[in-house]
Amino acid sequence: MAKKNEKVVLAYSGGLDTSVILPWLKETYGYDVVAFAAELGQGDELAGIKKKALASGAVKCVVKDLRREFVEEYLWRLLKAGAVYENGYLLGTSIARPLIAKHQVDVAHAEKAMGVAHGATGKGNDQVRFEVTYMALDPSLKIIAPWKDPKFTLTSREAAVDYARKHKIPIEQSKKKIYSRDRNLWHISHEGADLEDPANEPKDDLFVISNPVARTPNRPAYVTIGFEEGIPVKLDGRAANPVRLVETLNEIGGKHAVGQVDIVENRLVGMKSRGVYETPGGAILMTAHNALETLTLERETMHYKQQVALKYAELVYYGLWFSPLREALDAFIDATQRNVTGEVRLKLFKGRCTPAGVASPNSLYQMNLASFKMGAEYDPTDAKGFIRLFGLPTRVAGAVSRRAQKD
Repeated sequence: MAKKNEKVVLAYSGGLDTSVILPWLKETYGYDVVAFAAELGQGDELAGIKKKALASGAVKCVVKDLRREFVEEYLWRLLKAGAVYENGYLLGTSIARPLIAKHQVDVAHAEKAMGVAHGATGKGNDQVRFEVTYMALDPSLKIIAPWKDPKFTLTSREAAVDYARKHKIPIEQSKKKIYSRDRNLWHISHEGADLEDPANEPKDDLFVISNPVARTPNRPAYVTIGFEEGIPVKLDGRAANPVRLVETLNEIGGKHAVGQVDIVENRLVGMKSRGVYETPGGAILMTAHNALETLTLERETMHYKQQVALKYAELVYYGLWFSPLREALDAFIDATQRNVTGEVRLKLFKGRCTPAGVASPNSLYQMNLASFKMGAEYDPTDAKGFIRLFGLPTRVAGAVSRRAQKD
């Protein structure tokens, strides 16, 4: 048993796992549990969460609205980096975990708690993201992870549903409706149930914030995003609040099924997992940002930044947000964004988001150079010597190969 009044702060979403873990911690170890919930734009999921936490045995419930910080300090950095994990996942859950854990540690300090707890499973990536952040920000805090506790027997979603029913804890899940979902401003993820078999196509009723492609409008929509130094600041010519900008693009993109991704990804813990993601606003912003960079980044910087984007995505996915390397990469990325200013018009239609026009005052694209028409600014005879020197290694290798074949 815990010492009298020993206090822990639980990252509490009100979802199935944390709904049962809160009373379990009190029942099993006698902890005084402070529930911490982060408002990250998950719709109405936090409605009544304080009442539910207290009714489930929490001594206190702290709710923080972190939406603005989430967008400005996390999502915009992700966007500027162009970070996408394994060609599809826009890192919606991954990027939120370090922010939640950071404020959870702050609450632990304010409440003079001895430890922090989370409901991430022993098979997933989130356990790493939470715990590495705790260690980075305050290694003196005890980390309590019930899914890795031998006493914890609620190691299936079905068992958790039974426990919740027995303890009269209100939950949305049932044994027939048992998808594992995570939602915030950037996305919603879907895992589990029939999705565990990659051979199963996602059902139309799976989608929450976007239409199935079959139910999208038959006419395209157009949006224009204005950027300043890599950060989106305008929507259709009007200055936009960062949070409202993402919300609006989610509404527009969701209507046209933009940002739906179905992938089998490689988890950090070693296994493959299948997830279906809806990231309508994020997909629009990533497409727009990438299009603007094609005009404003010179070749070598653009190619190197593509390599950095892969590493940045790995760092976010692996939970290494609070790492020296991520901070160092941000310095490089910020330098690349100095000229990424301009407007991008996008066409949204039947699940696709495509650029329909890009303009920048810092554009490196020059029509007189790009034109097929030869002009004084480009002497084609210069290319003759360039090609001979550029191809010299290949020419030498080819000559040696032919000589060897003759011998």
